[in-house]
Amino acid sequence: MPARSAALAHAHDLADLVAASPSSYHAAEEVARRLQEAGFTRLDETDAWPGQPGGRFVVVRDGAAIAWAVPAGATATTPVHVLGAHTDSPGFKLKPRPTTGSRGWLQAAVEVYGGPLLNSWLDRELRLAGRLALSDGRVVLAATGPLLRLPQLAIHLDRAANDGLALDRQTGTQPVWGLGDAESADILGELAATAGVDAAEIRGYDAVVADAARGVVFGKDDAFFASGRLDDLASVHAGVVALIEAADAVDGIIPMLAAFDHEELGSASRSGAAGPFLEDVLVRLYASLGADAAQQRRALAASWHLSSDVGHSVHPNYAHKHDPVVQPVLGSGPILKINANQRYATDAVGAAAWADWCESAGVASQEFVSNNAVPCGSTIGPITATRLGIRTVDVGIPILSMHSARELAGVSDLYDLSRVARAFFAG
Repeated sequence: MPARSAALAHAHDLADLVAASPSSYHAAEEVARRLQEAGFTRLDETDAWPGQPGGRFVVVRDGAAIAWAVPAGATATTPVHVLGAHTDSPGFKLKPRPTTGSRGWLQAAVEVYGGPLLNSWLDRELRLAGRLALSDGRVVLAATGPLLRLPQLAIHLDRAANDGLALDRQTGTQPVWGLGDAESADILGELAATAGVDAAEIRGYDAVVADAARGVVFGKDDAFFASGRLDDLASVHAGVVALIEAADAVDGIIPMLAAFDHEELGSASRSGAAGPFLEDVLVRLYASLGADAAQQRRALAASWHLSSDVGHSVHPNYAHKHDPVVQPVLGSGPILKINANQRYATDAVGAAAWADWCESAGVASQEFVSNNAVPCGSTIGPITATRLGIRTVDVGIPILSMHSARELAGVSDLYDLSRVARAFFAG
C-alpha cells in the first residue's frame, strides 16, 4: 500500500479506536478486543500464567492494559521493549448525586478531571461513558450517544466575552442534558440503559464526559486529523497496531505495550504508571521464563522503555510561546522530547537509540524542547525510569490544541509513529 494511502487508513482506524474508547475503561477493553482478535490470549491477574515461548498475553486492570509477545527462544534474560502510553484524557467526571438542574433544565453534576481547556468543551455535543459496579458484583461498561452540552452564554448577555472568557470551574461547567424536574429524572438511568441494566442495580460508578463527534481527516492534501482524546490514544493506537504486526516476527526481545490510566492526574494509582502494575507484570513474566531475581535484573538492565505521549507543535499564531529555534510542526515526523530538568527522561544514549529506530523505519524525526519561560509538563517516562530503572526515551507526535476537547494532529505523523514503534518492537 502506498505510504499516503497507508497513513490515511491508519488515521481512519484511529478514529474507530477513539470512537470505541470514550473512557479509559473502554480504551483498555478496545485494546484487549483488538489483541484477542489478532490471536492474543487474555489473562486474569488472579490466575496462574503459562510461560510457553510463543504465547501472547494481555492483562486489563481498571482503565489500563498491558500486552506482550514472548518469542520462541526467549530466556530468563531476554530484554523487554516497552512502549508506554496512557488511556485517560483531561475533561470532566460525574460527581455523586449527579442529577441536578434548575429553571426547568436537567443538568449533570461534574468535577473537572485533570487540566482541560475548559472553553473548548463549550457548544459541542458530548457523551457520557464509564463503568458501573452492580449489586450482583458485576462491572459493566456503558456509553451514551450525544447526550450533554455546555451552552455558552450569548454575547448579548456578556459583551466582554471576546475580551477573555473565564469559566468558573463549578458554576460554568455543569452541562445540560434534558428538560424537566431533577427530582423525577436520573442521568445514571440514561447511562445504565445503554448497558441493559437497571439504575437501581448501580452501587458505584466511574463516568466521564467525552466529545461525541467522530475523528476526521481534513485540510489540504488530507494533512490533518482532528479528534477528541488524541492525548494519548494516538500513542495507544500506534502501540497496539505495532505490537500486532510484530508479534509473529520478533526475535531476541519481548515487545510490550503498557497503556496506563490516570496520567493526567499524576499517575499515582493502582492502574497508573507510578503504581505497581508494570512491575507486577514484569515479575510474573520473568518468573514464567524461569528467571531468578538476578536474571530478571539483568534482563531489565538491557531493556528499553519508549514513553510515547503528545507534544506541542509550533503554533503559527503564538510562535513566541515556543523555543525560538526548536519548533516542530505537524507532518514532519514524530518528536523526541528533551528537558534539562528531567521532566522528560531522554538522554544522549536514548536520543541515539531513537535515531536508530527512526532510521530503521525510514521515518524523519523532530526534536521538542520548551521555551525557558514556559515550563513543560511531564510524562510517564521519568516515573517508570525511576520506579524500574529501565532506560527510557520520551517521544510522541506534535499536536495543536493539546488538552482541548478536540485536538489536532498530522495524518503522516500518526502513521510514522506506528512505524517507529514497529522498529522498536523489532529490536
